[in-house]
Amino acid sequence: MNQSVEFLVRHGAAVLFAAVFVEQIGIPLPAAPWLFAAGALIGAGRMNWLVALGPAIVGSLLADLIWFYLGRHYGHRVLGLLCRISLEPDTCVRRTQDVFTRYGLQSVVVAKFVPGLSTVAPPLAGNSGFSTSRFLFFDGLGALIYVGSFILVGVLFSRQLGAIMAALASLGTGALGVVAGLFVFYIGYKYFQRYRLLRDLRMARITVDELHQKQEAGENLMILDLRSDAALKEDPALIRGALHMSMDQVDGRLQAIPRDRDIVLYCACPNEVSSARVALVLQRKGFSRVRPLLGGIDAWRERNYPTELRVLAVS
Repeated sequence: MNQSVEFLVRHGAAVLFAAVFVEQIGIPLPAAPWLFAAGALIGAGRMNWLVALGPAIVGSLLADLIWFYLGRHYGHRVLGLLCRISLEPDTCVRRTQDVFTRYGLQSVVVAKFVPGLSTVAPPLAGNSGFSTSRFLFFDGLGALIYVGSFILVGVLFSRQLGAIMAALASLGTGALGVVAGLFVFYIGYKYFQRYRLLRDLRMARITVDELHQKQEAGENLMILDLRSDAALKEDPALIRGALHMSMDQVDGRLQAIPRDRDIVLYCACPNEVSSARVALVLQRKGFSRVRPLLGGIDAWRERNYPTELRVLAVS
């Protein structure tokens, strides 16, 4: 453990840059322990503020700028990738879109402190058409607050952190093994949760071509747009004939959903996990003819099928 401290003292700038960059690029390796340790060393007079703060902020900005430009050039394909690898597949994109639609670039600052949102926010900002200079301003502010907060806590509790590090050092390399084992267990548990969720949500989807054919044939369908009110305000286009009912409203409006018709659900999540989750809930409540739309509204748009620029409320 003492060797780790000395390594951080000698190579603090590179270590902190790498730790924050790796975290912000989306790899689930938290930078907080390194920032705490840097703060403790600053409190002990063994590291300079600028050596800790500067590289960590640059690492955050560089990772976010990469995602920003990927989002600008590849749009929802990047969001789809993040949704597929996220530990929280049902909320990773939807939550960020809701927050981003409501607060704009200010949400980039807050997203730094919310696991899962910090990686999704930059490509979403790029896909939304914000200028690079505005993004860098808000993202830099968020990075300063995020990095500075953890370092400051390390400074304020430098004595306590020093005692903890000394205690771990007395346990030898076994302590590092325990910490590493707990971290691996946490990541494994989160991916197990993800696997179980996706397994539960496996059900027959309906493709956009099948839905369009049913509409053209005049079938009496009920199509529900499950996007949030904030997301719908930002993008008011619905699939032709669809009714809007946010996910939070479904449980309280079951009486408005017919049981004798095919029900098609769609959302904006790249993996349509949100609509599949609602479909699973409806199936458990006795709605047998319910199917999520494969690819959601994005797949519908890619086929240039008709949409309506209006909001239809379900009462």
